[in-house]
Amino acid sequence: MSEGDVSTVPAETVNNSSSNNGKSLDDDPRSAEELKSQANEHFRKKEYEDAIQLYTKAIDKDPKNHILYGNRSFAYLKTECFGYAYLDASYAIELDKKYIKGYYRRAAAQMANGKFKEALKDFETVTKFCPRDQDAKAKYTECKKIVSQKAFEKAISVDTVKKSVAESIDFDSMTIDDSYDGPKMVDGKVTLEFMQQLIETFKNEKPLHRKYAYKIVLDCREIFSKSPTLVDITIPDDKKFTVCGDIHGQFYDLLNIFKLNGLPSEENPYLFNGDVVDRGSFSVECILVLFGFKLLYPNHLFIARGNHESETMNKIFGFEGEVKNKFSQQMYDLFAEVFEYLPLAHCLNDKVLVMHGGLFNKDNVTLEQIRQIDRVRQPPEEGLMCDILWSDPMANTGRSPSKRGVGVQFGPDVTENFLKTNKLDYIIRSHEVKETGYEIAHDGKCITVFSAPNYCDQMGNLGAFINFKGGDLKPQFTSFKEVPHPDKKPMCYSSNLFNFA
Repeated sequence: MSEGDVSTVPAETVNNSSSNNGKSLDDDPRSAEELKSQANEHFRKKEYEDAIQLYTKAIDKDPKNHILYGNRSFAYLKTECFGYAYLDASYAIELDKKYIKGYYRRAAAQMANGKFKEALKDFETVTKFCPRDQDAKAKYTECKKIVSQKAFEKAISVDTVKKSVAESIDFDSMTIDDSYDGPKMVDGKVTLEFMQQLIETFKNEKPLHRKYAYKIVLDCREIFSKSPTLVDITIPDDKKFTVCGDIHGQFYDLLNIFKLNGLPSEENPYLFNGDVVDRGSFSVECILVLFGFKLLYPNHLFIARGNHESETMNKIFGFEGEVKNKFSQQMYDLFAEVFEYLPLAHCLNDKVLVMHGGLFNKDNVTLEQIRQIDRVRQPPEEGLMCDILWSDPMANTGRSPSKRGVGVQFGPDVTENFLKTNKLDYIIRSHEVKETGYEIAHDGKCITVFSAPNYCDQMGNLGAFINFKGGDLKPQFTSFKEVPHPDKKPMCYSSNLFNFA
């Protein structure tokens, strides 16, 4: 059974015989069906937010219709609201224990949050219902391999000290053939000429020699391992500074940012606010170019860790598969090690805090507490590190469970309290697709910037970046459209487990 999009879902008769809190569902059953049809049409057009609103209205009309919850779950998966997708799929299953697509979608939501054991149970259920379904059988087998691998890794980690990948690499034995005509380092160093040649090489879909690639990643490991968890950045009054949001492997859009805003340099510093990799199928090119500029301008090119700079995300959303395809498993393991050293936040002129996700599930968190976070590990499922990578703002006051199933949603009062506690002016975060590439919320105190236009070749959004001068830190926004890229679909290196979502 292959999960296609909503257009493949057959029309099903709405059950009008149930009731909800004494309210008859016979009042307007046709209206719910019409709303579902309209929602399905928006889904086909990839207008997922509109689809969600219409599915919700249909559910209000017919709250016992499992198909409506199943379809809305699928739309939530598309918008990366994995927590909501899980809840809808679970309720659809509760309404109809034989609703196979509910198990599929719940498995997708579980996997997106790294809960492979729970996802495996749902795949097992599907294979029991549909023993001849080859797609379900393949997903079950692949998910079981991941669960077994994780169990093995956990078992051996108890009695052994984790070995450094960097120390296991025999760099000196790597040779460069005379036939190699790509960019070359000078005395093992990155130069501006090397970076310019590297960009052109990648732009033409040619590879960088693995010895130079290893050198870039190893040298960046050295830099980031000495970095604090919260990096303080001083921007002179008359100097420009640029903050970019998620890039997500969209290399040709990254080059467009450089075209619009200039290459990184000591006079043109950048901060890339996490999620450089995954989803897009040119993540290797993105991260190597940014790492290269980090080596060239270590005090003027900054990279934060996002929730996708993690092993669980990379296993599902393509980066691990891409690195293994373009280099090797060892190279991916090295990237994973370096990602653990990436800073979690940056503070600009003691006035603006920049982090990938957002604020915290408790009040009165201080910058000093952020500095003390033990970041050299895979992200935990709760706590300060989890929140800073995963959380999202909301319009309502207070806090609520995350739509993603990880982190928290925080309101304007939470933002105000955090700023007052730490004597800050505002926060910048990324992590969410925005129609214009940015959003100003919480009375101007919470800014979102997202720099991957037409995300995954399907969302239709603009990308954006932020410029400001050190003197006033007043944000100036530049929005931009996507540019053409080679015919390589997003997530083409991703796990087969997630190809239905």
